[in-house]
Amino acid sequence: MPDTMILDTCALLWLVSDSNRLSDSVRRDLDAAQFVYVSPISAWEIGILVKKDRLVLPKSPKDWFEAAVDAHDLVLAHLSVAVLTRANDLPWHHRDPADRFIIASANLLGATVVTADERFRAYDVPVVC
Repeated sequence: MPDTMILDTCALLWLVSDSNRLSDSVRRDLDAAQFVYVSPISAWEIGILVKKDRLVLPKSPKDWFEAAVDAHDLVLAHLSVAVLTRANDLPWHHRDPADRFIIASANLLGATVVTADERFRAYDVPVVC
């Protein structure tokens, strides 16, 4: 069971909505992990989804994201220079910049990524869904 995990944006949405898209084993891993991170880039992605009318939230994306972090005891990963430059150095299997930041964060944190995006498996990070 992973000690450190990081949520992709889809996984954050599933966690907050209590979706069955997260398996029972992943939920147990999240509960048992010492650290469960979320990248601030997920707040940006969620804001874009709301602006494009692809996601409806009961409050502003900022307030929703902050409430999600608090309610689920998540740790905010830093978008540090190391993360930003690591994202640039990754192979170009995945072109989405937000996902590249999450992959780089996972790589630097030694974290397992919770995602349904199979393209994450092309990188040197463990993935569960």
